[in-house]
Amino acid sequence: MRLAFFTNTPAHVHLYRNAVERLDDAGHDVRVFARDYGCTTALLDYHDLPYQLYGEVSHSQFSLARELPKHALRMYRAATAFDPDLVFGMGLFATVTGRLTGTPSAIVVDSEPDPIDHAISGRLARSLVSPRAFRKDLGANHYRFQGFKECAYLHPEVFEADPSVREDLGLESDERFAIVRFNGFGAHHDVGESGIPAERRRDLLRRLGERATVLVSDEGGDLDLADLPARRFDVAPARLHDALAEADLLVADTQTVVTEAALLGTPAVRSNSFVGDDDMGNFHELADAGLVRNVADPERAVETAVSLLNDPETTERWAARRDDYVADLVNLTDVIVALAERRGHAETVAGLDA
Repeated sequence: MRLAFFTNTPAHVHLYRNAVERLDDAGHDVRVFARDYGCTTALLDYHDLPYQLYGEVSHSQFSLARELPKHALRMYRAATAFDPDLVFGMGLFATVTGRLTGTPSAIVVDSEPDPIDHAISGRLARSLVSPRAFRKDLGANHYRFQGFKECAYLHPEVFEADPSVREDLGLESDERFAIVRFNGFGAHHDVGESGIPAERRRDLLRRLGERATVLVSDEGGDLDLADLPARRFDVAPARLHDALAEADLLVADTQTVVTEAALLGTPAVRSNSFVGDDDMGNFHELADAGLVRNVADPERAVETAVSLLNDPETTERWAARRDDYVADLVNLTDVIVALAERRGHAETVAGLDA
């Protein structure tokens, strides 16, 4: 069978990489169609996945809009040449390409604030798969699983952290450290949204730096650390999750990395304008499980982060909660492989409920 996977972001590479490897090993003809965005190509190269680039995009909110027509044409030509039996992806890129080439598609969705994407994909995809925590009904072809998209690569059956990453980060074996991740807010779904403001960011780094080594990942690239007790988070992209598993704390105004921290048992504080009653379902569920602190007010988020780092029982408490929580989660890679083997028909796939 010929299988196409669209990976438009680094998160998409992680979502599908284990399934691509398994399906390729099983003898299927598998091709990844990738967009050069962030560390997407670095991850594809690291995992030695068979891929073809269809375009690139910067972190500018309007870069994708400018490039979209060219991307769409290249995707169509590439997919037509490959002639897949099934297309996988996350949203419009995969479903529209599938429809234009007469190919069924199977889509993973996990973010509620994409009404146009959902409306179109819900009509075009053979099946849509989402976490049970997803707070929308996308129709008769919508199936749910217990977990999150991150379970495709962080489920205990497919991931074991490697503590040697501490050496890569220049850390001692017992050195306490926090990872702080700031969003660039350059994606299309970030228009009108905001995270931790500049001065509050500096306050956060100063206060955390009094208690631990602070490693900063700044997607916007404009934060000056010269006078702050912090340094750049500098490690190969493929080792992010090893580092996250070793960290004593994550503070972020981004999304995916917070769910990743929760699944690894790392205490996480999340603060951005998405937080609130209308927040995505996965963050409500993770907060209810005691694995994430969602704090809309940046000043209170700083206080929450400092309090967690000060509490000597935080690490043990989070690890116990995480172990209890992940025991019931589905290995999403198994689901994706089963979907591929059934050409996108989800009705009989174990772990999925209509």
